[in-house]
Formats: sequence, structure tokens, C-alpha cells
Amino acid sequence: MKSTAPSIRIRDLASVFAALLILLSLSAGSVLLPPAGWKTAAALAVAAAKAGLIAAFFMKLKQHRGLLRVFAAAGLFWLSIFAVLMMTDYLTRGWR
Repeated sequence: MKSTAPSIRIRDLASVFAALLILLSLSAGSVLLPPAGWKTAAALAVAAAKAGLIAAFFMKLKQHRGLLRVFAAAGLFWLSIFAVLMMTDYLTRGWR
């Protein structure tokens, strides 16, 4: 019986692994930089790149159509609602 699932090539795994290691080194190296306002935005951009790389490669969102992508988008939607509600709670608390 033949498998219909696409095979994962070692070269693809190695390239994703190398990209994740580079992004990890950027995240770890940003700690050594002096405090600045752009560091938070850069750290969030690196984290989004890592999450996007993992979602595209390991969840195979590029290959699948339809319902899997809908559920992935719904997960991001609910995560954004959670983040907005968390920040409104944090920012509206009184400072003592």
C-alpha cells in the first residue's frame, strides 16, 4: 500500500533547523544589547518568524487547504482576543 503523505526531505529539515537556530541566537543575543524601545518589537518579530516557520513547515499549512487553515486562523484570532483583554486588564489597573 502506497503512502499518499509527502515525504520530508532531510535537506528541508536541516534548513528549517538552521533557520530556527539563527532565530534563537538572535533572541538570545538581544539580551546582551543595551535597553532600547525597539528591542520589544524586534523580539516579537523574531518570535512571530519562529512561529510562522514552525506552522508552515511542521503543521504543513502550505500544503493543506480549507478546514485546517480555518482552524489555524481561528486559533490566532482567539489568541489575539486573549492578548487584547490581558493588556486592557493590565493597563487599567491602578498604580500604587
